[in-house]
Amino acid sequence: MTLKVIIFDFDGTIADSLDAVVNITNRLAVEFGYQPASLEDIEKIKNLSSREIIQFSGVSIFKLPFLLRKVRIRLNNQIQDLKPFPGIKETFTELKAQGNQLGIITSNSKENVTLFLKENNFIELFDFIYSAPTIFGKHKVINNFSKKQNIQISDMVYVGDETRDIEAARKSRIKVISVSWGFNSKEVLAKHHPDFLIDKPSELLEVIGSLQKQPL
Repeated sequence: MTLKVIIFDFDGTIADSLDAVVNITNRLAVEFGYQPASLEDIEKIKNLSSREIIQFSGVSIFKLPFLLRKVRIRLNNQIQDLKPFPGIKETFTELKAQGNQLGIITSNSKENVTLFLKENNFIELFDFIYSAPTIFGKHKVINNFSKKQNIQISDMVYVGDETRDIEAARKSRIKVISVSWGFNSKEVLAKHHPDFLIDKPSELLEVIGSLQKQPL
């Protein structure tokens, strides 16, 4: 492998946005007909898959797209308060210096991601940002990107913090690196068998290096 295209999830992988998202969704609970999440609930759902979390929440599947849209809009007002996870910016800088192409595919809005990257002074490290229209639509964006850019599946890897990121990568037939510092717990991520499971951003350098050394 000569070029590695590294695709990242945003919330929970790059941006430490859990508290903001929980606060926003709790404020929208009455409007969308579900119970606000307590601290105990948050700890419980960290050990559930993405699909199990939707079932646990009680949110109607028909209301879900409208809820996500409102969360994105309200999150826009809090972008300036969000911070990247410690060490992630330095890791991105090193990966970029090694000649890798970095990008983001997220269920958040492109506007929110762009504002966050500008606010934290590392937007220049990313080659592309795509917003998936639904929670479980990332694999379609990955596939379209691969076709349009004529990039081989073997030259791509996805990095995310949730079980749905593993699912998207599997559907697109690309390697997936799960990170334990985001939303889903390390235990539930391991049960979904990612190709790699790491505990800190600096470990990305070792994993990417090992992938690039694999024979074509």
